[in-house]
Amino acid sequence: MSRKRPAQPRPTAAELEILGVLWGTGPATVRQVHEVLESRRGAGYTTVLKLMQIMAEKGLLEREESARAHVYKPVLRQEDTQRQLVDDLLEKVFGGSASQLVMRALSGRRTSKKEMAEIRRMLDEYEGGRR
Repeated sequence: MSRKRPAQPRPTAAELEILGVLWGTGPATVRQVHEVLESRRGAGYTTVLKLMQIMAEKGLLEREESARAHVYKPVLRQEDTQRQLVDDLLEKVFGGSASQLVMRALSGRRTSKKEMAEIRRMLDEYEGGRR
């Protein structure tokens, strides 16, 4: 009998914002993440600290404790987290229909010619089995 791996916890919106900072900067201290978030939206230091501690407990972040200031890094790559969230959205909202998801995404805002060309290229690659 095969055992399923426990599901990776899904980040909240605030946690995604912190992950976005870490994916952009690489491993960082709470103070470094706070400086980025404070410049964007005025986040409080203790709020960022608490969120990052919770994220480490949930398994979203790893904490390196060898230095005086703990350094945090994401457990998953950005692409892996995006894939998990899209898979969840696809199942929960679109009943597993990738075409409905794509159509809704394209109808929700204006898509540039460059983006459309990239989407076509990706579909061609996918269809050709090169993916």
